Amino acid sequence: MERALNQPTPVTILLAEQLALVRDGLAALCALRPEWHVVAQSADGADAFDRICALRPDVAVLDLHLPNLYCLELVRRMQDRGLATKPIVLSDRQDRKTVMEALRTGASGFVLKSCPGAEFLEAIRMVSEGGVFVSPSIEVGRMFTTKTKHAPEDPIESLSAREYQVFSLLIDGMRAKEIAGRLDLSPKTVDTYRASMMRKLDIHDLAGLVKFAIQKKLIAM
Repeated sequence: MERALNQPTPVTILLAEQLALVRDGLAALCALRPEWHVVAQSADGADAFDRICALRPDVAVLDLHLPNLYCLELVRRMQDRGLATKPIVLSDRQDRKTVMEALRTGASGFVLKSCPGAEFLEAIRMVSEGGVFVSPSIEVGRMFTTKTKHAPEDPIESLSAREYQVFSLLIDGMRAKEIAGRLDLSPKTVDTYRASMMRKLDIHDLAGLVKFAIQKKLIAM
């Protein structure tokens, strides 16, 4: 029997967020739509990836700072596996580089943690229907605008995807060994990316890196 035209399409969802209270809040929001089903919750990236591979949900909501496996590395692995699950990145950052890296890696949505519940639900609806959603408060148009030759170059734009991942985790207070585990790299490789990143930004120590991130409003005082 064909589905009635006005009958909502079921959507299966995985929620991956380190904090249980936040996960419960997201699940409660999803429960407002009876046709949506949260099929799994996870507190870390590695577990989330395993569950996505096993359950193949329609949508996976992923906190940018998942432990054990970095969110964008998780998204990259999903793309490599050819999984149909649509990733939505949940973040407290809205800088151009973070948003663009998420979308380029394969995310179908980028939602700010400061958004209202209705916006979060709209993101899931739009992405589940094959669209792309970015929180309206993020100036997406400016991100895709071609720079003029007179516009000052943002040094962050010179970083490769891996260098930016290392940069992001460093300013979050992680050590090289922890970053290596999160990105599934060797500590020596992380040190190489760190040195290259610091050279491109013309920064010589961690204190300078934190100061730079504060100036760019990537971390709060």
